[in-house]
Amino acid sequence: MSPPSSNFRRTIAILATSRHRTLWLLMACSLGAMAFGQQSSNTETAIRALEKEWTYAQGHNDNRALDLIFDNALVYVEYGRLVSKGEYLARIKHEIPSSDEIVMDPVTVRAFADTAVVIGTYREKKLHRGQREIKRWRFIDTWIYKKNGWVLVAAASTPLR
Repeated sequence: MSPPSSNFRRTIAILATSRHRTLWLLMACSLGAMAFGQQSSNTETAIRALEKEWTYAQGHNDNRALDLIFDNALVYVEYGRLVSKGEYLARIKHEIPSSDEIVMDPVTVRAFADTAVVIGTYREKKLHRGQREIKRWRFIDTWIYKKNGWVLVAAASTPLR
């Protein structure tokens, strides 16, 4: 039997190198996907916590906490009307804190790099003219990660019938 030709050895070397490159590429992609999954999970956890903090702060008229959660350029759509951060905070400031109870249903958080979108529903229990009133709402919130952390930049809610 004759020894393998140099072309044959070169072909084997290229295939071996190609397999190694493919293996390294697959490993790199897997590690990247795992890191993205972890980052996405951390983002979802942070956003869920901020949504709860927002609900708590609103129910307790804590404008200081809301001011930190809301971006200065916040746009909020409420009953079809655009509301600025200042208008929203002024409304919350004058509400009776003990009359509101907001119960969040499970939410969906979708993370995209430095942006997160939250979709969900909640129930609002309120004392209105001496009567206990319960309203259900559907909402969508948009969060952006800035240098100091996550801030709410846009939100909209609409009553469900």
